[in-house]
Amino acid sequence: MKRFLSFCALAALAGTLAAQPVSFGLFGDMPYSRWEREQLPALLNEINRKPLAFVVHDGDFKSGGSVCSDEVFLDMLDVFQSSLHPLVFVPGDNEWTDCHRKNNGGYDPLERLAKLRELFFAGDTALGQRPLKLERQSSDPAFAAYRENVRWEAGGALFVGLNVTGSDNNYHGPHRSGGPVPEFIERSAANRAWLAQAFELARKRKLAGVMVIIQANPEFEAASAGNFKPGYRDFLIQLREETQAFAGQVVLVHGDSHHQQINQPLLDAAAREVVKNFTRVETYGSPFLGWVKGTVDVADPKVFRFEPRRWNPSGQ
Repeated sequence: MKRFLSFCALAALAGTLAAQPVSFGLFGDMPYSRWEREQLPALLNEINRKPLAFVVHDGDFKSGGSVCSDEVFLDMLDVFQSSLHPLVFVPGDNEWTDCHRKNNGGYDPLERLAKLRELFFAGDTALGQRPLKLERQSSDPAFAAYRENVRWEAGGALFVGLNVTGSDNNYHGPHRSGGPVPEFIERSAANRAWLAQAFELARKRKLAGVMVIIQANPEFEAASAGNFKPGYRDFLIQLREETQAFAGQVVLVHGDSHHQQINQPLLDAAAREVVKNFTRVETYGSPFLGWVKGTVDVADPKVFRFEPRRWNPSGQ
């Protein structure tokens, strides 16, 4: 009997701890210049001093006009690995889809994506100095290539990383005409499966929230006017349907357009009213540096709350 009561007490304690608020950091679209690269360690040190469960960089760790070399990749890998918090990286277009450009070095985008997967998405834990177990889509033999698509649970919410990038999500490929190219078709199928599984899992576990993190700005405003960009159409429709079928709160985090904002741009397809359980968070982007502190708190009706932190090099 004593052993049973002890087990019950531990189970109750575990449930209490699981309901405690969890904070995390969001940043991306940097560094784009030598000066920003010099500022990055100090910005990370500021983040490191905060009691956070993890940090996410939502893509574009280089500018769209700089070289996509192994040296650049390895340099940023070292920076990410230096984070005292677990760091999850979601790839952006500047790291692979746009690397065919002459000023990027004329690389094959698919070869660069393969290199990203080799360097940044090895193993089953996040980058950084403290481990965070991740579930990768690549564990499913049907989607073995997609190591960058990840999910993890924290504070009563599910966090989901997807490879959805700027430059219209590589819909047209490097030639920027025609499309959809085979790479887009195959990756979109993987993304649809991963997103559907995430919401199914969140419903099964009765989680309070789902946060989806991508790099691209999927252009909600254009979509609301009926002008879907082809690279984001299926993603936005699925995201809306899954959100409206979910009892909790949903957040989409993205970068890409370098305009830090927090709002509710998703509209119901029929009523054209705001989908009230959906929030968009866009992170800071070069030349406006900073990070966003997020907190998941199941005791809060909104579940998620956010505090933008503009970077001030002077520390004032």
